[in-house]
Amino acid sequence: MRTPIASFVVIVLVAGIPAPVRAATPADLAGAVAAHLRDGQLRTQQSRAEQRQGGPVPSVADPDPDVVVARSTDEHGFGSVVVRAPAAAGAYPLGWLFVARRAGGAWRVAVEGEPAFAELSAGSTILREDERRILGRAGERSEVGPLSVSPADRRTGMRLPYAVGQSWRYTGGPHPMNGGVRSSVDFAGGDGRVLAARAGLAYTMCGSGKGWIRVVHDRGFATDYYHLAGNIQADGRAVKEGDFLGNIGNDVSCGGSSTGAHVHFSLRRNNAYVPIDRYNFGKWVISASGADYSGSAWHGSRRVDVGGTLHNHGVLGFTQGVVDTDGGTVLNRRSGPGANHPVAGTVADGATVTVECSARGTRHVGRNGYSSDLWNKLTDGTWVSDVFLWTGTGDPVNGLCP
Repeated sequence: MRTPIASFVVIVLVAGIPAPVRAATPADLAGAVAAHLRDGQLRTQQSRAEQRQGGPVPSVADPDPDVVVARSTDEHGFGSVVVRAPAAAGAYPLGWLFVARRAGGAWRVAVEGEPAFAELSAGSTILREDERRILGRAGERSEVGPLSVSPADRRTGMRLPYAVGQSWRYTGGPHPMNGGVRSSVDFAGGDGRVLAARAGLAYTMCGSGKGWIRVVHDRGFATDYYHLAGNIQADGRAVKEGDFLGNIGNDVSCGGSSTGAHVHFSLRRNNAYVPIDRYNFGKWVISASGADYSGSAWHGSRRVDVGGTLHNHGVLGFTQGVVDTDGGTVLNRRSGPGANHPVAGTVADGATVTVECSARGTRHVGRNGYSSDLWNKLTDGTWVSDVFLWTGTGDPVNGLCP
């Protein structure tokens, strides 16, 4: 087991990164984290693999995880733990943030995805207030207020992970980061600068300090950026949307393989990788197909297959939508919520509009058989059917009209 451990006090002066209360790491903390992972998350993964395949499979619980203790005191610990992937195509590492507290001489450890992770994070004295707030809510499946999320709500508030206005190659459609969930897509080209898709807290995952950045956002989301070159060194650094994370590269510090400099961009929700299919980034809806790495992306009725380029249109707001006429060129705007109301103008396919409120009207059918009687009142006072407006949810995005 590799456990980078400092034996002396270190003062960190990087803006936005808290200095540990004490950098001397208890000798047993890294071992406790590794043992907890092998007995918990990795054993669970082993059981699921055997259930899927109907019998014993080569053990996934045997590897010695790489534990990086980023901050610690005699009573608290925080850092990352990674199971390196073999150096093979299609192999990717597993990685978690961990938090620990010692009581009665023993460490209590939790990693992302476990209920105790939020509990321990909320009470950890070595986490900043913003970390306690975000990590302490990790795993919650909804949040209070108008931006409440449900599993069917695919609003991310994220751009593509490069500069707005640039067009990069869509080099890999939905495929896994690890396991069977197609959580990830690949991008290359442009100026090569990989940027945060949304504001959040950034963490360096690999013990080498290279290659892999995780940004934990609000609303239960997180994004991973792998294969980076020249990435930032982050231990909870607060980043804004569009902040530099690293350059596209071929780094495999945590295992796997890479051909051609690119960024492997992954989506996590409620502390687990989720299928990236039907989520929107930079006003493009990712679409999976039958095989890993294939697929397309949609901006309104415009389809771009893997190998094409995606222009980064920026963030789609939580009360906005992209017009999708399902093959047409313009969408009629009506004077009221239904096709029985007079036409009051048109709006182009692919245009971004803002919703003032919503109401029920005539039912229509749009792309992929989506059927709804929901109509959205735009800020200019006209109305469009929800089936011709991609918002990320079939529910009102800005409440019902009075």
